Amino acid sequence: MLRNLSKKIGFTETEIKVLLFLAVCLLAGFAIKFIKNESIPAYKKYDYSEQDSLFGYYTSRAEKHLESEKEKNRVDSKQEVLDFKPRNFEKKVTPEPLVEKSININTASKEMLLKLPGIGEKTAQNIIDLRVERGKFKSLEELLDVKGIGTSKFNKIKKFLYIE
Repeated sequence: MLRNLSKKIGFTETEIKVLLFLAVCLLAGFAIKFIKNESIPAYKKYDYSEQDSLFGYYTSRAEKHLESEKEKNRVDSKQEVLDFKPRNFEKKVTPEPLVEKSININTASKEMLLKLPGIGEKTAQNIIDLRVERGKFKSLEELLDVKGIGTSKFNKIKKFLYIE
């Protein structure tokens, strides 16, 4: 019977078996539903008006609070611009030039050492640390022991230094 049907329809026997199985399952499902006669649960209507009003109340309070915070933190940009003092950008500030033999290496502060060409914060601190460690420098050549001072840097700064 399936062979004759498959020749008329153009399906294979396996395809016809699958289609018949699906049809039987569909009919069985309708039969079970009809027998059980389960009805769809009734639609329940909930009243959310109380929650909606609370949400609206707290939302409006939060918005008012945010607006007041914005007002507190608001910056008047026009006033900020007007508060700037006019500056003369053409005037250049040049540091006072060092005079030869002007810095006593055994008593110089960090600020004085920073005025030396090529000496930064770290090197100035290294000079002070070595001075404290050794007591006092006995010759300028001892600066070559400082980390960060080589012969070229030493030659640049030695004319500004003296030992007392």
